[in-house]
Amino acid sequence: MGLTQGLLARLVADTALARLRGTAFGVFHLTTGLAILAANLIAGGLWDWVGPAATFLAGAGFTTLGLIGAVTARAVREN
Repeated sequence: MGLTQGLLARLVADTALARLRGTAFGVFHLTTGLAILAANLIAGGLWDWVGPAATFLAGAGFTTLGLIGAVTARAVREN
């Protein structure tokens, strides 16, 4: 988060209308918080039910899916 939080905040500030900037930041932080909560619940459940290795393998799997999605989106955008 330390690498991306400033960049994402700048993106919100630059794209939101001036009169809706506060609302845009509220929605951004709500969405971020819900995503972090879901990720922590999933990681904790995996850790308890399957074991520590499953948590790290799931993280690697989600990272791989994200990378594939980013590469695919870029390829579609370029064509």
